[in-house]
Amino acid sequence: MTLKTMMTTIAMTSFIAFTSPAVQAQTSLFWKAESPTANTIYLFGTIHTDDNRATAFSQSTFDAIAASDAFMMETLAPSDQGLLMTEEKLSESLTEGELDQVYALADFHVMHREAAMHMKPWLLAVIFDSPRPLTPFAQDNLLMVKAEELGKQVIGIEDTQEHFGVMDDFTREEQLVMLRAVLNRSAEVKERDFESLLNAYLSGNGETVLKLDEAITGNMLPKPLWQKMQQRLIVNRNALMVKRVVEEAKMQKVFVAVGASHLAGEGGLIQQLKSAGYQLTALKKE
Repeated sequence: MTLKTMMTTIAMTSFIAFTSPAVQAQTSLFWKAESPTANTIYLFGTIHTDDNRATAFSQSTFDAIAASDAFMMETLAPSDQGLLMTEEKLSESLTEGELDQVYALADFHVMHREAAMHMKPWLLAVIFDSPRPLTPFAQDNLLMVKAEELGKQVIGIEDTQEHFGVMDDFTREEQLVMLRAVLNRSAEVKERDFESLLNAYLSGNGETVLKLDEAITGNMLPKPLWQKMQQRLIVNRNALMVKRVVEEAKMQKVFVAVGASHLAGEGGLIQQLKSAGYQLTALKKE
């Protein structure tokens, strides 16, 4: 597995999804946004997994991609080098017991141990929190491939520096807190939480996802660090995403695939598109 494949897991770092009063009556993670002054936007909330319960896409999803001129996703593949530590090795910051855990998880995720020693702690935390080895066949990647097959332009909403730089802005100490929190989670707990989140995602119920997220991620980390992650990973990025999606929609019809965390809530893409004058209709994935 390459770092490029692994890095798309950032889409699962956090799920913040609570339906606003304006959209609570319709729970959905697939929307059509229409405006009299701009092109149609199809908005699809993703979860980064290759589980076939999530990747069995409906014909309506493919039809929406076909009806669009461009496919937009959070970012395109990064350069591997930017995800590595160049001045130190992770082994210098870990205890012998923590190092043994990292080696075991690296083996589980089919990752060379020496490569793991040079990865940034936040990246390892994201990878190691998956209860299953990661593959290139995750939901967002498959949607991108379908768009390419249909000859659609593929656009990264954020450039790679913006996207991955969000995590790089956390101090090395904060990143180690994230990694240690993941090392303290058993395989059984990870699998249980994965099933809970996946079932909430499949139900399209944002409120359930929110409560699960607070119970899982919020309890894993110190409260100040959790709040900092929410602000930087969700709130700040939502504003940037909406701005760029709306700008693109002035020129062409777009299918937008972003983490489900970015859709709902007062500052989510759904509410922000409504504020920008779009009428939103919930679509079914079946």
